[in-house]
This record gives sequence, C-alpha cells and structure tokens, in this order.
Amino acid sequence: MLSILDRYFLRELAQTVAATVVVLLVIVAGSAFAKVLQQVANGSFPASVMFQVLGLRTLDGLTNMLPLASFVGVLLGLGRMYRESEMHVLSSSGMGPRGLLRPILMLGGLLVALTALVSLGLGPWAVRTSDALVAEANRSVIAAGLDAGRFTELPGKGGIIFVDSLSRDGSKLGRTFVATQSEGKDGPPHLKVVSAASGELYQESNGDGRFIAFKDGWQYDIPLGANNWRQMQYRRNDTSLSSVQANDDDDPAHSKSSWTLFRSDDPTDRAEFAWRANAPPLTFVLLLLALPLSRQSPREPKYGRLLLAVVTFYLYYTLLALGRAQIGKGHWHSEAPLWALHALVLALALWMLWKQYSPRKLRVSSPGLPA
Repeated sequence: MLSILDRYFLRELAQTVAATVVVLLVIVAGSAFAKVLQQVANGSFPASVMFQVLGLRTLDGLTNMLPLASFVGVLLGLGRMYRESEMHVLSSSGMGPRGLLRPILMLGGLLVALTALVSLGLGPWAVRTSDALVAEANRSVIAAGLDAGRFTELPGKGGIIFVDSLSRDGSKLGRTFVATQSEGKDGPPHLKVVSAASGELYQESNGDGRFIAFKDGWQYDIPLGANNWRQMQYRRNDTSLSSVQANDDDDPAHSKSSWTLFRSDDPTDRAEFAWRANAPPLTFVLLLLALPLSRQSPREPKYGRLLLAVVTFYLYYTLLALGRAQIGKGHWHSEAPLWALHALVLALALWMLWKQYSPRKLRVSSPGLPA
C-alpha cells in the first residue's frame, strides 16, 4: 500500500519525466524528419512511406532517449522540490532517505523495464518494419513518382511519361506513352517516343536497378529538324527508371533481432547487442545519480545542477560509445569493461548519497540558513 508521500513523489516525478520525454521526442522527431527528407531527396525511398518511416525511426530513437529523459526528468522534479523548500518541510516532518528512495526505485523499475522493452524488442522491430516498407515501396512505380492520368517527369531520363491506369500496388501499367530527348553524337538531338498497350515494373536481383517492361507497342526515333525518322514495332521494350540509392547510414546489425545478435560471434553484432543490453542499466544508474545531483539550496543557480548533470551524462555516454567501438573492432571480446563502468558510476552515486544523507547532513535547518 502506497503512502500519501509515495503517491505524491511518484506523481510529481512521473509528470516531470513524461514532460521531458515529450520535449526530447519532439527534438528527436525533428532530427529524424530532416534525415528522412534528405533520404527521400536522394532516392533512398519514396515519399509515399515517409511518415511511416519517420514514426518507426522515432520509436527506435527511444533507446537512446529514455535514459536521458529519465535522468533529466527526475533531476528537474527533485530540484524544484529543493528550490521551493518542499524537501526541507518533508525532512522536518520525519521523512528520511528511505522515504525518498522508495518512490524513486518504484519509478526506476518501470523506466528500466520500458527501456529494456524498447532497446531489446520494439526498437529492432521498428527498424525491420521500416526496411520492409521501403523495400516494398521501391518495387512500385509509384515510388518513382508516377501517377495514373497525368503527365509525369520521367525519373533520370529528362522526359515525360503518361499512363492511363495503375494497379493498386503500382507494379502493373495500363496504356502508356513515353517521350524522351537525347543529344545526337554527330547530328541533331533525337526525340524518342514509345507507346505501349501495357507495362510492368521489375527490379534487378539485388534490388537496386528499376525497369519498366513495355509490351505490344511502337517506338519512334525522330531527329529534330530532319526527316529520316525511324519506326519500330515491338513485343517488349524495356527502359530504366532511377536507381534506388543506398543509404549510407544503414547498419545491417541494427535491424537484427536481439536473439540473433546474442547468438552471433561477429564483432559488429556483439557490439550492437552490448549497446542494447546496456541501455537498461544506464537508466537505473542515472536515476540513482540524479538523487545527489538534484539536491540544492534555494540560493543556488536554477540550472547549475542541470548543466553538471548534462556534462556527466555526456562523459558517461561517450565512454559507453567508445567501449562499443572497441567491441565492434574486435579489440574487446567481452562486455565486462562496460559493466565495470556502470559499477563505477553506481558506486560514485551511492557514495554521494551517503555523504549527503549521513546523520550529520540530515539535521533539520531553516530554508537558506546554515545547519
């Protein structure tokens, strides 16, 4: 049964953490949106799946965002209570360190479980689903910007294309008209006109090149300003569309399931699994570290502790990233150094808690006056 103080702390801290998650989520979504727009412009995937990919990538970004949001949220929530002298009043009423640790550990258990769910399960699922959406969309002529009933610029060809109908998945074309212009080597430029009764989109076996196979039509090659044009009837005539551009940020290990990474001996896979597995303990250690860092007097600068916390998080996160790089390069064959770093920061947080909540530090004093 939760006490009144437990419910109060849980409500206040949960609200602050939730607000921090929303703010950071907006920042992450904005960064992801800029990257998605760039990839759409580069031809990595079509605009038709842009918002689905954005949502899935934002979900994947929660793996790195939740530890920071939990840390900053608890720090801001407790810091406000110290600045407004709520903690002094609660201490004078007999609330000791255990009264503060209990709701923190309860909230921390929920946040650690949520981080584990996202880092080990939902994040990789979001990446795989995003890749599947992009691959499916790139198998459709809709991905190349074509639409039924209107003239469209032919991707990569400098011409136009018109189709009177498209199948639902965009792989089958109805009656089609294509006109392109090319520069002649020794003569005038040539206009190439192709008409077809039907068409079909297909890709190369590696999924990169995209082509339209026109069927049962005519092709005209007309030199501009001359009369020696050529006419050809065909059963099938293929033309290429713009190729699917590879995304330089793609990481094959990032889309694999956590169980697959766990069973793999590849250094890159082991580094990716180590990164995912270290997100939950990172959240837990940061929550404990927020307790001593949030304690401040009303006379301290409002955001002084927050700046110190951000620097601490940056150093902590950077050391973990360096450890991941060492595992990925095969220099480290175990995650033990990463767990040792967690243990070191945890010991630092516990030592700071003991120093602040030792008996001589718990003497009740008036707000802003020396103990």
